[in-house]
Amino acid sequence: MKKSVSMLLVLTIAATLTACGSKNNENTGETNAGTVNNTGTANNGTTNNAPAEDAELVPEEGATLLVWESKEERPFVEKMMKEFTEKYGVEVKMEELGAGDQVAKLTTDGPAGIGADVVLFPHDNLGKAVAAGLVLPNDEYGDLAVSENSEVAVQAVTYDGVLYGYPRAVETYAMFYNKDLIATPPTTFDEVKEFAKTFNDSKNNKYAFMWDIGNFYFSYPFLATTGGFVYGKDGQDKSEIGLNNAGAVEGATYFASLKKEVLPLKSGDVTYDIKKGLFTGGTLAMNIDGPWAIGDIKKSGINFGAAPIPSINGKSSVSFSGVKAWYVNSYTKYPNAAKLFARFASTKEAQLDDFSLTGAIPANKEATQDPKIQNDEIVKAFVEQFKNSQPMPSIPEMGNVWMPIGASLSDIWNEGKDPKASLDNAVKQIQDANAAAK
Repeated sequence: MKKSVSMLLVLTIAATLTACGSKNNENTGETNAGTVNNTGTANNGTTNNAPAEDAELVPEEGATLLVWESKEERPFVEKMMKEFTEKYGVEVKMEELGAGDQVAKLTTDGPAGIGADVVLFPHDNLGKAVAAGLVLPNDEYGDLAVSENSEVAVQAVTYDGVLYGYPRAVETYAMFYNKDLIATPPTTFDEVKEFAKTFNDSKNNKYAFMWDIGNFYFSYPFLATTGGFVYGKDGQDKSEIGLNNAGAVEGATYFASLKKEVLPLKSGDVTYDIKKGLFTGGTLAMNIDGPWAIGDIKKSGINFGAAPIPSINGKSSVSFSGVKAWYVNSYTKYPNAAKLFARFASTKEAQLDDFSLTGAIPANKEATQDPKIQNDEIVKAFVEQFKNSQPMPSIPEMGNVWMPIGASLSDIWNEGKDPKASLDNAVKQIQDANAAAK
């Protein structure tokens, strides 16, 4: 890395063997390591998980590592592999595998002894990985991960009170706007309504504001901003569902008002690709999308900016967020080397390298204050929105939420169904699905 943390290798071989996490002592490492208390600091009982500043893990003799990552991240990962090998003498190889496919592949390849030593996947897959015993806790570097990265990111890679991930990048969605159509981005949805009155022209496909209406991922702000939530205890308690509470109903009622006042179309007519085409084509003034869309928008040549999502009923909009992090395969033959690489490739300096090479938004708090980030208007908007986001629940029961709530939102929007009754019905479906899975 451009700036590597210089630390002396002073652990003895005996200490190394004691620190070595293996499949056989995994339960011991999970007792209280890496838990996070309500002050945002690690609660590790009597054990300090972070190595001293002048000490770190020593790679096992003869260790080699395999890393899984997507093709798009190869420039960054290759840089990390080269620098790690130069510093520690451990050979690292990369195998291309999409982040969303890694847990499924690790389920079979891990026990077979052919899985990657270090993997990376979105945090909402963490519950499945932990339930299957596929990843080790972030015990050696837990304190550092907690202190250096945003609280939202740390929460996302923590499952059932145990920190597993080494946060590396974050993502959420924000509002893109066409500067030639609206010079100053609105900060409230009431302002969006006022703008739509004079701008909308359906005959010419001119619309003030769009988002993927029927997709719960993008419509979550309309339930969460006013007090709704998916599952209790930061998304970990499936017995408590907050998608039909008073706050969620208030938000869904406001959501319904936007059809008449902002976007008079059926939800099926506002697909992701349709709205993206209208925005890049220059007839849509504002569009909710993620940082993955930046490249295509730039290619379109339109004059655009980005800003946090407008507030709802006087409250800052709460979006869903995702966190990508490294994880160590619990079946690895070289847990010390694997943990060391996961730490090495997730420091502040590493995350800034990732941003420079791939555009990934850092999870590290100091990295987000770097001039590279703060001077980039587009990226800064996503960083600001992320601060007011909630990580998608990582428990397996999250899979039972998407379809019922998506259908409920479509019914409220398209059919004008009562928000309370529609949300109640969706929550009942989720509860039934959760109960059937026991």
